[in-house]
Amino acid sequence: MTDAPLVLGIETSCDETGVGIVRGHELLADAVASSVDEHARFGGVVPEVASRAHLEAMVPTIERACETAGIRPSDVDAIAVTSGPGLAGALLVGVAAAKALAVGLDKPLYGVNHLAAHVAVDQLEHGALPEPCVAMLVSGGHSSLLRVTDVTGADGGVDPMGATIDDAAGEAFDKVARLLGLPFPGGPHIDRAAREGSSVYVDFPRGLTSRRDLERHRFDFSFSGLKTAVARWVEARERSGEPVPVADVAASFQEAVCDVLVRKALDAASSEGIEDLLIGGGVAANSRLRHLAEERAAKLGIRVRVPRPGLCTDNGAMVAALGAEMVARGRTPSSLDLPADSSLPVTEVLA
Repeated sequence: MTDAPLVLGIETSCDETGVGIVRGHELLADAVASSVDEHARFGGVVPEVASRAHLEAMVPTIERACETAGIRPSDVDAIAVTSGPGLAGALLVGVAAAKALAVGLDKPLYGVNHLAAHVAVDQLEHGALPEPCVAMLVSGGHSSLLRVTDVTGADGGVDPMGATIDDAAGEAFDKVARLLGLPFPGGPHIDRAAREGSSVYVDFPRGLTSRRDLERHRFDFSFSGLKTAVARWVEARERSGEPVPVADVAASFQEAVCDVLVRKALDAASSEGIEDLLIGGGVAANSRLRHLAEERAAKLGIRVRVPRPGLCTDNGAMVAALGAEMVARGRTPSSLDLPADSSLPVTEVLA
């Protein structure tokens, strides 16, 4: 094995079949087969549909990744796979495929945490992670703040500081998009619509930011109340017979979400005396979030790292990146009875 391990990673936690191949911190291939169009008519991901799509896409996506990287499957040093959290049936497809490859190729298997993988993927673009750093992960299922001293999880290296107590940021984007008649998934469409609107048109609430809330939930997130506030505002407008200014509502809603996310993330970093903030997950692709984080962080002397949008959404590259880090740091591989754990806690980086 060379100093930089060659790792194939498989990601199937939700609706995208991702296969990535990395050598150390170098991305060689990032093949993705998305089933999002099959879920759009339902307004959300249907687990059974996602699982079937993973089954159909798995082999072709692995073949495409290997062809892009210019390797044979037997060339890899290890197989990594998302073992949780995520949709149980979808995870099972990826875990089963990874086990088959590991056994067939006689390679070590690493079952890794989806959330930690969103942190590790930044290494493919910006090099080795600063440790410690604060990582904010924002997606359809998670809004989390983590203190990271070892992305592989050794010796408590991933320590939760805060999390969502109801709707995650991405989930709120999807629900508000539906209220505004925008397609699924809602994040990109709200981001696009907001560029034509006013972020101060409606003063929507900022969840868990009052003095009383901060005493108990300083680093936690809540977007359920914001979603309800948008729904009531839209309903009142429709009852009055007035048109809903979609761009303005989208911009005002997006501002409320991004304001809270950035405010709490920078507070977390400042409280720990940490000068590096990493933002990952699908919502990290949001243009306003990226701009607001960089603008406010610069005033505090905090550096912000955000992967390019294509690496923020679910992909196999992030799993391969974390797997490569596991190999490089000498972590013991997972056993072949590795389970798919839909509720795997972020503190369990290696399953």
